[in-house]
Amino acid sequence: MRFSIDTGGTFTDLVVEHDGVRRLFKAPTTPDDPVRGMLDALQLAAEVDGISTRTLLERGEVLIHATTYALNAVLTRTTARTGLVVTEGHEAVLVLREGGRGDPFDFSYEYPEPYVPQALTFGAPERIGASGDVVRELSQAAAVEIAHRLAAAEVEAVAVCLLWSIVNPAHERLLGDVLACELPGVPVTLSHELNPAIREYRRASSAAINASLHPLMSSYLSSMQERLRESGFGGRVLLVSSTGSLLDANTVAEAPVHALNSGPSMAPVAGVHELQGEREATAIVVDVGGTSFDVSVVRGGHIPRTRENWIGPRFRGYMTGFPSVDVRSIGAGGGSIAHVDEGGLLHVGPDSAGSIPGPAAYGRGGTQATVTDAALVLGYLDPQRFLDGAMQLDRAAAEAAIAAHVARPLALGVPEAAAAVLGLATQTMVAAVEDVTTSQGIDPAEAVLVGGGGAAGLSLGAIAQRLGCRTALLPRSAAGLSAVGALVSELAADFAAVHPTSTARFDRDGVNATLDELRRRCQSFIEGPGRAAASTSIELFAEARYPSQVWEVEIPLPVARFDGEGDLSHLCATFHAQHEATFGFSEPGSPVELISWRGRAVCELPQPRQATEPPARSCPKPSSGWRRAWFAEVGLVQVPVHRISDLAVGTSVSGPAIVEAALTTVVIGPSHKARRTPGDALELMIGGER
Repeated sequence: MRFSIDTGGTFTDLVVEHDGVRRLFKAPTTPDDPVRGMLDALQLAAEVDGISTRTLLERGEVLIHATTYALNAVLTRTTARTGLVVTEGHEAVLVLREGGRGDPFDFSYEYPEPYVPQALTFGAPERIGASGDVVRELSQAAAVEIAHRLAAAEVEAVAVCLLWSIVNPAHERLLGDVLACELPGVPVTLSHELNPAIREYRRASSAAINASLHPLMSSYLSSMQERLRESGFGGRVLLVSSTGSLLDANTVAEAPVHALNSGPSMAPVAGVHELQGEREATAIVVDVGGTSFDVSVVRGGHIPRTRENWIGPRFRGYMTGFPSVDVRSIGAGGGSIAHVDEGGLLHVGPDSAGSIPGPAAYGRGGTQATVTDAALVLGYLDPQRFLDGAMQLDRAAAEAAIAAHVARPLALGVPEAAAAVLGLATQTMVAAVEDVTTSQGIDPAEAVLVGGGGAAGLSLGAIAQRLGCRTALLPRSAAGLSAVGALVSELAADFAAVHPTSTARFDRDGVNATLDELRRRCQSFIEGPGRAAASTSIELFAEARYPSQVWEVEIPLPVARFDGEGDLSHLCATFHAQHEATFGFSEPGSPVELISWRGRAVCELPQPRQATEPPARSCPKPSSGWRRAWFAEVGLVQVPVHRISDLAVGTSVSGPAIVEAALTTVVIGPSHKARRTPGDALELMIGGER
């Protein structure tokens, strides 16, 4: 038995996989104690089976966890008090950054503060040259003096990032040894070990973020594993990484920077899994939760990854310096708060009611109007069957919130105000999709829209129609898309090394030695954490560029070692083709500079078979197959309500209508149709004008 748990801002999703069957459960997230929310979801699963939570956990072999705990800590600056040690004279590395402005004519915001303040940044009297030679020796006494200054500053973690330590790490290692002796119990991150990247800001930023998260994440993961053991779980705990793969929890505790985009990275993984029969299709994968809206684009079955990964606004936030699944997130979801400003303009999000107090309809003290309240007022949600009957909604409270915060300020009727809230939230999501697709030259009308998250069904058809998509797909496990993505993901680790060379003066021996070391490290991972994998592989990559270029292009290596001129020619051809595809031009006659090398160890885990929904709860059934719902095109009308499990495969439903699953509700617009596919997904066919 395997468990997959995705802790979101509003709900904690649990998928239990046993004997090839997957079952999905949801419980409210508990922000003050996320582990309690995990145990609450596990208790729901145990109750369905008629057993205790301990008995359920004792049957578990693997628990996979996706969490935004690390990301939220960085965004809210609740991380450890961190000191940064850099080469003397370069104390402003986090201040200067890499430059760039999202809007060059917007001077309304202040220059961003560095992740580690200057008061906690210390210069080491040392210098390593670009070739690895020691220009200025770092003495033991100087290292001890820096340690004493850090102790006086009462730091809780330390990051060390010295110039060219990626070529010669001797001085970083000396500082690491001294700090371990002088500051016992204070975690130290050495940049050459964590992220051997050639760009100083990215290396320093990743080291600083990792160090600041170390105490928090070590405590969280240690506490989580201990409480799971006390509750009966004796299996392996894996965490979802930012690259869309899995790592052991203890590995993440030592390098928590890898968990920053843990949750959002899984939606495109699940999207690829759902589109196995359409590997060449371009898919827009959206995950609509209670707090956020995540969107990514999958082309040719490949998970999109990027190194331009920012926490917070682009150029004003903090760069992680690591490759990550390319997912854009905005504050839009079921819990997004709606309000009217002093100028009479309606806003929806980015603030969210979260799980506490939640939307007004939850009856937990929330009074603000949210998207969920609007959907309930419009008749899209059944107040008696929310979360398959586990939670009952208060329609009167939802109507009161919409009336007070939206309808009266805009002089609208309550249904019209609720429709405006849902419509604006939908348009915000559409804009996020267009930003991702059009920037890559993708016409969303030619893509398949794949929806996930508990709130996806409320607006999926409307999003597809506004984008011009002909079809939209709501997978059978859409309500827990990210949690399912974790189950079908792979155990993987990335290793990197810097060894600059050029095809004009190719250092074959040096490159081969670098690749041999990367393969050795990959093989060590496979024989260690990956030893129980169903299959394994090692992938090698190079980061290359034309002379005088600033940015590199990552290309897969055609060979494991370079033994002849043919291997080098193949590498050049691969680079020219990739450069053409990425930037629209290439220079086949130009030499190629090769800067960094990377190895990736991939361990495929046994995959579950086809998923099913959890058994239905003994909750009230709809009194009839009809419900009054409001649509802008037709107003308030009686619409049929279908249970997706009651629809035969291939059966079509014409809108306006509502289709309910155990943990989500799908709104079928007046010009749309829906069909249950052989894979138990719901396919929406979009009509009307684009």
